[in-house]
Amino acid sequence: MRGVVQRVKRAKVSVDDKAIGQIDHGIMLLLGVEEDDEEKDLEYMCDKVVNLRIFEDEEGKMNKSVLDVCGSLLVVSQFTLLGDARKGRRPSFIQAARPEKAVPMYEKFIENMIKSGLKTQTGEFGADMQVELVNDGPVTILLDSKKTF
Repeated sequence: MRGVVQRVKRAKVSVDDKAIGQIDHGIMLLLGVEEDDEEKDLEYMCDKVVNLRIFEDEEGKMNKSVLDVCGSLLVVSQFTLLGDARKGRRPSFIQAARPEKAVPMYEKFIENMIKSGLKTQTGEFGADMQVELVNDGPVTILLDSKKTF
């Protein structure tokens, strides 16, 4: 599983010019499911997102999680995070999970975020989405459950 975590002042995802998910202060997460992802990958990503200390404390150090600051989460599925562009000029998406696998994992991720107490909004899996955000910092962190980076 791969994720792009962005600390945001606000973020919104729209489909057909209609906002379907919107948050203020918190995390905008682009999430990609890999073909060989398992439950352990899902658990790793859930734990990282909820507990990642990327928000500033009273001394200006990044010591607080999104839960600590009562922030929100906007999760947007993005299979292109699994694109491999090392060869040629056209990325290969062979590592991205097919919808039969990706949708249940994406939905389970969202369910786990809600259970954690995190106010969670989402995009629409497989839809043509437009994403707007104001990155705070900017702070952008790459996550990979296989720990390849």
